[in-house]
Amino acid sequence: MESAAAWVERTLGHPPRDAALFERALTHSSWGEEHYERLEFLGDRVLGLAMASWLFELFPNEPEGKLSRRLNALVDRDTCAEVARELGVASQLRLGKQAREDGASESENVLGDITESLIGALYLEAGYEAAAAFVRRAWDDKVSTRDKAPKHPKSALQEWAAANNRKPPVYQLADRRGPHHAPLFVVEVEIKGVGTASAEGTSKQEAEKAAAAKLMEQLK
Repeated sequence: MESAAAWVERTLGHPPRDAALFERALTHSSWGEEHYERLEFLGDRVLGLAMASWLFELFPNEPEGKLSRRLNALVDRDTCAEVARELGVASQLRLGKQAREDGASESENVLGDITESLIGALYLEAGYEAAAAFVRRAWDDKVSTRDKAPKHPKSALQEWAAANNRKPPVYQLADRRGPHHAPLFVVEVEIKGVGTASAEGTSKQEAEKAAAAKLMEQLK
């Protein structure tokens, strides 16, 4: 596997002085005590500022409400996970055995968090300008085309049920397995008289979202 330092230089455009900082940004809590969560907290704020500044420049005539919708769509978890996949983050993730087997390398939550943790690490080592420049490169094909966050699958399913005179969807936790630090949840959703679907995720909320999306696909 390509070293973390080489991958960071190639992907983020920055040769790391402290490779351990970026290794921590790529490390899930299932691996050990030194993991990405504090860096993700910081990177989330840096991403928000970098994106807000960029949108302010790009759309000088747009009102605050439209800018806010653009911002929310561009920094949401799904878009950050999409960026992570484009960067090939999964190949560099450091995960515990159980978390890897449970599919954490494909988790929207994990991938989105890692994108933000990398931005946090880049900010700490190279400063705001380098972090903002990376954001502009990584989001370049999205910033002008994404002006609203995609509808959450649970909201879409709720609306479908209401529009078709059906009872609201009911979610039930079907299973929970794995260690405490890297659990895997299985959730089943049902619209009575219509159908059911089940899905798994690294959080109950993620599993509910995946189950709702799966049932929506069945209803199309």
